[in-house]
Amino acid sequence: MRGFSYLKKALHIRSCSRLLVASCISSGGLLVYAENVDNNEKIVERSRLDSKKRKKIVVLGTGWAGTSFLKDMDISSYDVEVVSPRNYFAFTPLLPSVTCGTVEARSVVEPVRNIIKKRNGEIQFWEAECLKIDPENHQVICRSTVENLVGENDFSLDYDHLVVAVGAQVNTFDTPGVVEYCHFLKEVEDAQKIRRTVIDCFEKAVLPGLSDEERRTNLHFVIVGGGPTGVEFAAELHDFVHDDLVKLYPSVKDLVKITVIQSGDHILNTFDERISCFAETKFQRDGIEVLTGCRVVSVSEHSVNMKVKSTGEYVVVPHGMVVWSTGVGTRPFVRNFMEEIGQGKRWILATDEWLRVKDCPDVYAIGDCTTVDQRKIMEDISTIFEAADTDRSGTLTIKEFQDVLEDIIIRYPQVELYLKSNHLFQVTELFKDSEGNEREEVDIEGFKLALSHVDSQMKSLPATAQVAAQQGSYLAGCFNRWEQCNANPEGPRLFGSAGRHAFRPFTYRHLGQFAPLGGSKAAAELPGDWVSMGRSTQWLWYSVYASKQVSWRTRILVVWDWTRRYIFGRDSSRI
Repeated sequence: MRGFSYLKKALHIRSCSRLLVASCISSGGLLVYAENVDNNEKIVERSRLDSKKRKKIVVLGTGWAGTSFLKDMDISSYDVEVVSPRNYFAFTPLLPSVTCGTVEARSVVEPVRNIIKKRNGEIQFWEAECLKIDPENHQVICRSTVENLVGENDFSLDYDHLVVAVGAQVNTFDTPGVVEYCHFLKEVEDAQKIRRTVIDCFEKAVLPGLSDEERRTNLHFVIVGGGPTGVEFAAELHDFVHDDLVKLYPSVKDLVKITVIQSGDHILNTFDERISCFAETKFQRDGIEVLTGCRVVSVSEHSVNMKVKSTGEYVVVPHGMVVWSTGVGTRPFVRNFMEEIGQGKRWILATDEWLRVKDCPDVYAIGDCTTVDQRKIMEDISTIFEAADTDRSGTLTIKEFQDVLEDIIIRYPQVELYLKSNHLFQVTELFKDSEGNEREEVDIEGFKLALSHVDSQMKSLPATAQVAAQQGSYLAGCFNRWEQCNANPEGPRLFGSAGRHAFRPFTYRHLGQFAPLGGSKAAAELPGDWVSMGRSTQWLWYSVYASKQVSWRTRILVVWDWTRRYIFGRDSSRI
């Protein structure tokens, strides 16, 4: 019995010791847990405080300008939110290829969330359209594009800085019938719709019971606009018809007709004249009709009514499909915003050289929705003269002018364009008198006379992907260096006051442009007044467009589509 009692006490002591150890361990666990909770709360609180300190940037649009801005933006110092009715970026220069199945639609789009995911999820994306910009309250009013699900559709976002990069819509010039009966080529959905309509035209044309005249009408494809988009689509359509469709629809191969209507004297009039002539000659050889000097006055369901400028005659052109590609216009909510800020009389939203919307602080605009309103040097000529005349003599020497020349060229880029276009390699050549003799100094009137023709070199930037992408990158760089440049300005001097601009103004650098003309031929206008045309240029086009894709996924898909088309031809399924 005594041994049993000893054993019982030992077991009791052992169990107590276990409870004590367990209690200590659990207490320690509770202490550690409590410390972790406190630390997590401190981290969350610190992040909330950091978020409050960070400025909030709202970006409207996911096109070339908006996507370029997001890719180059250092978001460690900002809270960034993106609003767009489409949740993808589209490589728009390849849309004409999508219309004919040379490239598939999925190959030219990259989901926005894939792009912002690479930024560690610090950018938030809302699939919605902007309805209104309220600059006074620093708000944007938005509406969800998904309307058949529960929940509110309308919401508002506050901003410290707003970046408007919504692109533009097609400009119909209020021509009757365009909206109802024409196809556009601005979005991926437009290209897919055109592809289905082309197949429909052929399927209808081969049905029994139609006359040859009806078949010709159904197979007459009209492109209004002889710019890069219209010309490239005409070339793609010609290749699609003659490489693929005539083999599938041999009974109507001689009834197909493609017509390009251009109001100007030449197609591709923004390109070098040599390229315009080459394109017109090639189109004539390929059987593509080019009608220049013609203005479309109305479009009906089966005909295009146009006026020939040279004769004043009105001509009716029957059609099976019309593609309208004549320029861009302002979106409705941007137009309302312009009315609110006093730009209602302008045709497009205006910014200064730093891409800030005029008379609207903290709002920036980039891409096709805006134009840079470059300041004329003659507006500041007296101020520049006064700043350069350091000895206050009332005259300006060559040395004094050279001291401010760099700042003048940065602030007024038209000066450099004027010097290059007139082959003036020395600044002293500006100060020559009427007899060609150099002057050592000039007065204010002579200074005005020397620079009086400089502003003639001012040109609006084209509404191209290249311009939009460069503007997005520039603006992102400004935000990335915001504090640094405000502390140590890097821009040109402020004429008329002390100090310098915080940033250098935006300067567009033209890297060339391509015009694919079908038949494995293309034309290119390259920097340095270089012009290239032919098959080798088409291969250059392939390499450049493949390298410009926003991801390796789309790059591989596009190259595969080109390879597939070469091996198997284009797909004619109506999907």
